[in-house]
Amino acid sequence: MFQIGDQIVHPMHGAGVVDDIVERTVDGTVRQYYSLKLPVGNMKVMIPVDTSEQIGVRPIATAERAEEVLTAIPFLSVDMDGNWNRRYRENMEKIKSGNMMQVASVIKGLLLRDQVKALSTGERKMLHSAKQILISEVVLCQHVSFESVEERIFRAVS
Repeated sequence: MFQIGDQIVHPMHGAGVVDDIVERTVDGTVRQYYSLKLPVGNMKVMIPVDTSEQIGVRPIATAERAEEVLTAIPFLSVDMDGNWNRRYRENMEKIKSGNMMQVASVIKGLLLRDQVKALSTGERKMLHSAKQILISEVVLCQHVSFESVEERIFRAVS
């Protein structure tokens, strides 16, 4: 179980700090929730404590692991399906995995695709979400600015 002040990652929302553990009653059932404050967008996410592991919530990566991922981006091979539906599903699975390297590969693939052909609205939203997820974790574990990480990712792909 995480404690108040722990830095954790939700696979679909990114990294944040547990700022409270609260009890809520939903449909007559009392459950505990982590109140996760995300640094990006000043958003709060409520995560059920009892299912957080199944969701894929985990502690943030070390600064060294984040550095490995950022350094690897130029060398990641991305193979994106030509079919929009399949490509979207494959990318969504990678994001849901919570694996930083998988999220980085989605970002790289979509940025490269955007250079060739404009992304659809759905893929543009996916790219935005994937960047938020990866960048939020790097910002927390390396204590750097959002803009500096975003710029570093952009340079690594270009």
